[in-house]
Amino acid sequence: MTRTPLRPLARILDARARGENPKAIERENIRQRHEDMKDRARARAEGRLLVLGLFFFCAFSVVGVRMGMLATSEAQEPLASAPGAAIAMQRANIVDREGRILATNLDTYSVYAQPPLMIDPIAAADQLVAIFPDLDKERLVKDFTGKRKFLWIKKRISPEQKQAVHDIGDPGILFGPREMRLYPNGRLAAHILGGSGFGREGVSAAEVIGVAGVEKQFDDYLRDPANGNKPLQLSLDLTVQAAVEQVLYGGMKIMNAKGASAVLMNAHTGEVISAASLPSFDPNDRPRPPTSGFDPSDSPLFNRYVQGVYELGSVFKIFTAAQAVQLGLVNSETIIDTSGPMKIGRFPIGEFNGKNYGKISVADVIVHSSNRGTGRLALQIGAKRQQDFLEALGMFEATPFEIVEAAGGAPLKPKKWGELSTVTISYGHGLSTSPMHLAAGYAAIANGGHYVSPTILRKNGPQYGPRVMSNSAATQAQKMLRKVVTDGTASFGDVAGYDVAGKTGTADKPKPRGGYYDDKVIATFATIFPAYDPKYVLIVTLDEPSIVAYGEKRRTAGWTAVPVASELIARIAPLLGLRPRLEPEASAAITLTSN
Repeated sequence: MTRTPLRPLARILDARARGENPKAIERENIRQRHEDMKDRARARAEGRLLVLGLFFFCAFSVVGVRMGMLATSEAQEPLASAPGAAIAMQRANIVDREGRILATNLDTYSVYAQPPLMIDPIAAADQLVAIFPDLDKERLVKDFTGKRKFLWIKKRISPEQKQAVHDIGDPGILFGPREMRLYPNGRLAAHILGGSGFGREGVSAAEVIGVAGVEKQFDDYLRDPANGNKPLQLSLDLTVQAAVEQVLYGGMKIMNAKGASAVLMNAHTGEVISAASLPSFDPNDRPRPPTSGFDPSDSPLFNRYVQGVYELGSVFKIFTAAQAVQLGLVNSETIIDTSGPMKIGRFPIGEFNGKNYGKISVADVIVHSSNRGTGRLALQIGAKRQQDFLEALGMFEATPFEIVEAAGGAPLKPKKWGELSTVTISYGHGLSTSPMHLAAGYAAIANGGHYVSPTILRKNGPQYGPRVMSNSAATQAQKMLRKVVTDGTASFGDVAGYDVAGKTGTADKPKPRGGYYDDKVIATFATIFPAYDPKYVLIVTLDEPSIVAYGEKRRTAGWTAVPVASELIARIAPLLGLRPRLEPEASAAITLTSN
């Protein structure tokens, strides 16, 4: 680089010739040199900053791309966990109508292995099998000594098991935090709650998802972090549910039934206070669905009160009578000729055990459960009006009850609804529905004629839907049902102080591959109580009951389902806050006279 002299001779001589100060030239040159030095230093600094900025940009780009790859991919066998990388937030609790816990969360641990880090794989396998007897020792040894770098041992363990595994002391056996779903009441309300399982899983967390029942129906709500402190409140009453399941289980055993179900519903709000299906299961250890067999009701997972779609028999007769009253065709005292013969086409319509009741009132048609009587009422009503009425009661669609299994309980109705179907459906044959459908239908009678939708959610106040019958028709139907208990086929069903009203139904059980069993029935008792001020509907159904009474084998609902329902009402009515209404005893007819 050529340096310019501070005192150039030519400029100095020229300045002296003009009489100027030569030192001013030197000062100007010094200033100019300093400015040049500053410019060069600034350029060098800016260059270094540019290089450093490019370096940081490239570094952050690489980190960002890597983070994006990690966020959109899932390792099949993770080797390590990043602290704080939780998969899902805590699941919201489920509580009953009084706020009592039905489902909550429990912090636990999982145990997994990284075979490359293990010191003594064979000894570790021996000790793990001693702690977890269900493990396969040969498979463990093969995995520990093979090429695998990661494997799950147990995805949920107890604190005691964790300590026992920890005492093995092998550095290749590690623990991961886990959140599991806990059902503190065990089998209680199992078919309502359903159960849960694991979705996406990692060593540091697992996603808890609903697999059945309300857990699956309301999975989005329960998994939403915004609802972590807002439990899902159900209409169930835990104490009533416990009593129902206990009594129903005893009744099922006494009546030698294969299964049983009970639905207790508030007739004005539609709230299901209790719903039980037996046999049951523990949602803490939910069994796997069956993979073989033709009868789904053989599995404890089968929910009888929504999936048990059967012809329910004579419990449907009250709908025929109520509609005939509603249409003004009859009233409860109108005389109907039930004598035979009666044929629809080539099909004869008979009575149970070949009975012939002759000319009786509409009320007595229900009391004696006359097939011919309801059949003749149905012919007056007509097929179209009968279909419209049953459809208004919700008998043609799956119930809107909020558990996922309810959608699979769609009724089965005839493809051609002719005169024969009109008659047979009037007494509960030819149309298959679930006990939950029946509960909604009887609720309309109990509440004065309004359809109410069955719900598992807590409600405040009446939830009346469209009116399906007049208050007068509903009131007359209530009185007929009460008379069935006092004078008819449900005489074992009365409970002192609560005036039970109801109707029995006994129907041949269909075979899974078509046809009907000769010696197996579905016995149902549909009740409303208390009859003097109806508040609740109770449906009790027994699958294949059979008892020996008075030296005879009996399967009808009057001998099987009715006594069970009676015991249920006696047990749960006080829990529901219903006070018995007892008639005062008649005083002795004594007249006091003076001497």
